[in-house]
Amino acid sequence: MTELEPDTLLPSPRMQSQASDGEITQIHRGRAYAEVGDTFVVDDATFEVVDVTERTLGDLTDADARKEGVEDLEAYRDLLERAHENFEWDDESEVVRHRFERRE
Repeated sequence: MTELEPDTLLPSPRMQSQASDGEITQIHRGRAYAEVGDTFVVDDATFEVVDVTERTLGDLTDADARKEGVEDLEAYRDLLERAHENFEWDDESEVVRHRFERRE
């Protein structure tokens, strides 16, 4: 179990704030950035990674998008296109879901 810097999983202050507010409870990344049991702290709150799962972009749903702080999958695709230069959505692209929970 490792204590991570929050920007390891949540690369922007906006995302960290959304996690602190409970608006983000997971993030998909291009590779595994954490293991189950790892923790990170945002705004004096500790979060624990509770699941790390390999998936594809085609597996993502509107519910996944909402857990990442956007209203639906279309908005999530738009977010990825704005955040990553030359990004092109491919349902077969492999991603890793990191789910986390606030610990008291």
